[in-house]
Amino acid sequence: MAITLEELQLATRNHGLPLEALRYPVTPVGLHYLLTHFDVPVVPDGWRLRVGGQVKRELTLSLHDLRARPPTTSVVTMECAGNGRAHLDPRPVSQPWRSEAVGTGEWTGVPLRSLLVEAGVSQRAEEVLFSGSDRGVDGGVEQAYERSLPLDEAFREDVLLAYDLNGAPLPPQHGAPLRLVVPGWYGMTNVKWLERITVLERPFDGYQQTRAYRLRRDEDDEGIPLTRIRPRALMAPPGIPDFLSRHRIVDAGPCPLEGRAWSGLAPVAAVEVSVDGGAVWTAAEVEPQLGPWAWAGWRFVWEAAPGDYELLCRARDEAGNEQPLVPEWNVGGYANNAVQRVPVTVRA
Repeated sequence: MAITLEELQLATRNHGLPLEALRYPVTPVGLHYLLTHFDVPVVPDGWRLRVGGQVKRELTLSLHDLRARPPTTSVVTMECAGNGRAHLDPRPVSQPWRSEAVGTGEWTGVPLRSLLVEAGVSQRAEEVLFSGSDRGVDGGVEQAYERSLPLDEAFREDVLLAYDLNGAPLPPQHGAPLRLVVPGWYGMTNVKWLERITVLERPFDGYQQTRAYRLRRDEDDEGIPLTRIRPRALMAPPGIPDFLSRHRIVDAGPCPLEGRAWSGLAPVAAVEVSVDGGAVWTAAEVEPQLGPWAWAGWRFVWEAAPGDYELLCRARDEAGNEQPLVPEWNVGGYANNAVQRVPVTVRA
């Protein structure tokens, strides 16, 4: 199925992590993946964050107010729910991600929990809604980008309202001046250009919650909402690339293979590598994770002999979740964590 003009248009607006950048423990800001649903908004100088709804005290806070509070910094791996969509057949028409919609940042901000406690959440509360200032049309519905979290998830100590990324203020494309960071959840949860937090007494029924980001077998299926990131391992492509095809070329002899692995369900337990298309798997060496919700580095030395190969890697987390060899199709092309396949030619 050919890439449509609309998909090409999306691909030029958004960008993924060059897989060779997996070698960085923390992704440089300019290499971190980006998905912008509508336009990057121009945030006014008098920006304020408003907290309201089912609370005892409404809050209105400037960026200065937020920065004056005790900061928290976490290293978090963030992945788009559509990562891997381009490998599905037939391919759902949307942002045509292959495997590159991921990045790991060092996020600094204020714990969301502290603001909710200060506001005093009502006993009737069920969810917390996060509204960004970006606006557009999706599924025929005009809307601001909004997502909600169940109350227990919103009260997690590691959920941040982030104003810094990698030690510097958020750039516009990453949600300046403030964005939500929910460790372990797919990227659509992490609302950018945050301007309002509303505590709700019933579940949010907006488009991004009830129609988008759900695993559906067909258009009539109500589906299951996406939440946490499934396990995945990616390999930094070895050797050198052919310019157009990106096919890899390596020299015979010891060939170090390396990459990153992560899961939003449990810590990474193991990474395995296959150099023969998946017939035989061998354990790789896995490094400690940089944080509970950050990826882990892995390494494997392959004794490469001349010939053509297909290299694979797969991750398993401590809850027993493991990457499948074959993707499972769904309407939106979400959560495809099937193993990465890297064609390689070894030259003498």
